[in-house]
Amino acid sequence: MSEGAEPDEVEEAGEIVRADRLPVLPLKTVAFPGGVAPLVIGQERSVRLVDEVMNRPDRALAMVAQRDPEQDEPPPDGLYEIGVAGVVQRMLKAPDGTVRVLVEAQRRVRIGPFAETEPFLVAEVADEAEVIVDTPELEALTRNLQSLFARVIELVPYLPEELQMAVANVEDARSLSYLVAGSLRLETAEQQRLLEENDVEARLRELTVIANRELEVLELGAKIQEDVRSDLEQGQREMFLRQQLRAIQEELGETDEAQAEVNELRERLAELDPPEVVRVAAERELGRLERLPPASAEHGVIRTYIDWILAIPWGETTDDNLDLERAETILDEDHYGLAKAKDRILEFLAVGRLKDDAAGPVVCFVGPPGVGKTSLGRSIARALGRKFARISVGGVRDESEIRGHRRTYVGSMPGTVVRAIRDAESINPVLMIDEIDKMGADFRGDPASAMLEVLDPAQHDEYRDHYLDLPLDLSRVLFICTANVLETIPPALLDRMEVIRLSGYTDDEKAHIARRFLLPRQISDAGLPPESIELTDDGLETVIGEYTREAGVRGLERQLGAVARKVAREVAEGNGTPATRVLDREAVRDLLGHERFHDEVKRRTSEPGVATGLAVTGAGGEILFVEAQVMPGSGRLTVTGQLGDVMRESAQAALSYVRARSGALGLDLDEDYFTTHDVHVHVPAGAVPKDGPSAGVTITTALVSALSGRPVSADVGMTGEVTLTGQVLPIGGVKEKVLAASRAGLGTVVLPKLNEDQLADLPDDLEGRIDIELADRVERVIEIALAAAEAPA
Repeated sequence: MSEGAEPDEVEEAGEIVRADRLPVLPLKTVAFPGGVAPLVIGQERSVRLVDEVMNRPDRALAMVAQRDPEQDEPPPDGLYEIGVAGVVQRMLKAPDGTVRVLVEAQRRVRIGPFAETEPFLVAEVADEAEVIVDTPELEALTRNLQSLFARVIELVPYLPEELQMAVANVEDARSLSYLVAGSLRLETAEQQRLLEENDVEARLRELTVIANRELEVLELGAKIQEDVRSDLEQGQREMFLRQQLRAIQEELGETDEAQAEVNELRERLAELDPPEVVRVAAERELGRLERLPPASAEHGVIRTYIDWILAIPWGETTDDNLDLERAETILDEDHYGLAKAKDRILEFLAVGRLKDDAAGPVVCFVGPPGVGKTSLGRSIARALGRKFARISVGGVRDESEIRGHRRTYVGSMPGTVVRAIRDAESINPVLMIDEIDKMGADFRGDPASAMLEVLDPAQHDEYRDHYLDLPLDLSRVLFICTANVLETIPPALLDRMEVIRLSGYTDDEKAHIARRFLLPRQISDAGLPPESIELTDDGLETVIGEYTREAGVRGLERQLGAVARKVAREVAEGNGTPATRVLDREAVRDLLGHERFHDEVKRRTSEPGVATGLAVTGAGGEILFVEAQVMPGSGRLTVTGQLGDVMRESAQAALSYVRARSGALGLDLDEDYFTTHDVHVHVPAGAVPKDGPSAGVTITTALVSALSGRPVSADVGMTGEVTLTGQVLPIGGVKEKVLAASRAGLGTVVLPKLNEDQLADLPDDLEGRIDIELADRVERVIEIALAAAEAPA
């Protein structure tokens, strides 16, 4: 009330007249008969109601609780049916427009029906009768409730002591029930239920239950307070004093920086939702940090450790976008081909739609460089709507790089897995582990063995880093590993991964990728508008065939980048608006210079004793030439070209087979020919180690060619392991080898017949370009290779 404002005051009224129709005042609480309720009224409708009541001779009104306390002007159906009738004893108008009234509630009434709703509610009211029978049980309930409520008053600070005396002097059971129900802080619905209870004995029983419940809670709270006070006296007196000292320092502006740092860390921990074991460990370390002086060497170690705990995104996840059509569209937008890898990701999404807690798979993409393994991982993260993190383990030889260093070491830190989870800011990212086939091992440990726990679905739900030494759930991480070859990956680690092979691209696929992805990107990187370069089909074919020879497209992108930069230079030197530059075969050769790769198959196989084989390396499929020469000597076999033991044994087996079956092979040789002649088998590119059994048929063919003097067809490539009996055994890497033959311009490839089921994996655009011949015996291989050479051009 502002100073000088005198409120309008109305003196006390007399006894209420029992009218049949009364104004109805909605309340947000429940009023009980026999009590005097001070009310502050601010709603316009309620203020008008009070003004009208004050003009009535009896000053009577009905008060009833509203069902929804949030409603400002509840309708008739928003009120309870049972309320109280009362009389306004005093009214006080405040300068702010509100009205303060003192209302004496006198009797229970049933509200309704409503006669008026404007300008305020007016309803027919009728007294609600109560059932009360004087029995010994009623007397016992009354005395018991008096005793219980007296004990409640002693424990509740908001109840005055005078109320205890008033309860003791109440002899009427009905009045006692109203007094107790109106004094306790109960829910509105519970109070209304007590008011609506017509049986006084039943009401007393319910109040006894409520009083017992309140008394139990209050006594427990008092016990807890006493225990806390005892703990303060015994073990936390020092902490209590420190808190007081801290408060004094804050008031004086002398806040302790070390304590402020601890408080900040506690606030950050409170904002996280880590597992309970993590929270307990963090609180323990915070307690240690709080007790250590900042100058202590251990202080910095503990502070760094706590920072790492707080940096991990405990419980932070991103929701997977399980729209299969959208995911398929994104994968197709970012990459051409790679059907198997895309299908596996769509399968994972499909399982996620059917099962909420589906574990993340552990996938290993194996293929030559430049086929899109790493970029496919980013595309998968985008399709799923997950965060992406990448770690490279190529050349890692220290186990601690994976699992972290223990905190006892100076400069220790978590391993790359934990750091990647922190950087991803999510506990379920797409985590790419690049070059997993290039991990090594030395005296510092075996990182490949440390990877076992990371990638094992049965263990990584409680992965423990040496530095954190806390369980970290990696079960929802989608692991994607990449490798060029599988041979260097330990079998135990390989067994935990689902291998998906990404073979090289055909020339048609490279052309498609170049036009859709590579060329537009290189034109943009060179600062040119999109329409500045028009690369014709024969121009692109020239770049692919004469300036690259690879399974992937990384070298192709470099050559296209060189073309774009040279055109950009021409535009810059011309100082004009760039016009569209049409690049055909000749223009490409002018820009890139002499061709880097030549068709050397015909030249190399023009003489007898040279056969074209197919092999798989870390860079994809390759062709290799096997040369055989026979010369006078003592029957020795010489094998050169830095060949491994398996390949040397293949050469020995091939020679033994040719010696044993020389007649059947059409070789007109003397019986002592092999004892008077030496055989030399050489595989060029001697600086490159070579091994494997799949060159057996190639070595055999080269030997037969050298001994018969018939050259091998320059159009035929072959692969397969040969036995001493002349059988051709199956080999691996069929798709990579056929793609290598296609890149080299071969027209025919001879494969083991047992590899026939793998022909379904070959790209459709190879059909018509290359003929696949299947052989189960080496005689058939020799027949194809030598007959093709003799066929007329």
